[in-house]
Amino acid sequence: MQEEEVVDLAKNGHSGATEFLITRFRPLVENKAKAYFMMGADREDVIQEGMIGLYKAIRDFRSDRLNRFRPFAELCVTRQIITAVKTATRQKHVPLNGYVSLNRSYQSESSDNNLIDVLPDGGTDNPEQQLLGGRIPKNLNEVMSNVLSDLERKVLGCYLEGMSYREMSDRLVCHPKSIDNALQRVKRKIGSLLKE
Repeated sequence: MQEEEVVDLAKNGHSGATEFLITRFRPLVENKAKAYFMMGADREDVIQEGMIGLYKAIRDFRSDRLNRFRPFAELCVTRQIITAVKTATRQKHVPLNGYVSLNRSYQSESSDNNLIDVLPDGGTDNPEQQLLGGRIPKNLNEVMSNVLSDLERKVLGCYLEGMSYREMSDRLVCHPKSIDNALQRVKRKIGSLLKE
């Protein structure tokens, strides 16, 4: 029986065929794994990634597109190992992996003083509130009424209600382009107020 026929059996759920292919191609996977190093992993982890690639090759092989299984399996194994190596070296999860528990003692191991105990009270404003609290004037409505025209105030009110341009133009009896222009002026004026 040829490898391609065994692959078809494995794809149809024959566990013996899958085991046969895994056993047969394990030396190929081990040989490919020798050429790669994965940070924070040992050789067996790299082999395991290659075996995942072999399993995907068995799952995805189509005899109507390819004549031979072996080159396809080699390609899938190599790609899986390379992807795993790239993922391991990306440093994407370093902040998560290097976290410090807030329930850990900050003095000595036997101490009952935890890091969470020295954090400031949760009743204080968060940074966003502190930033916006200092930038937005307390009398914003009064300042806005002095800066915005009547149409701009009405358009802003409709916009804050979540109305579409069409709904605003129907309510305010004006062209949607006028609504858009008024909104652009409102954004510019508010932007310049916040810069001051």
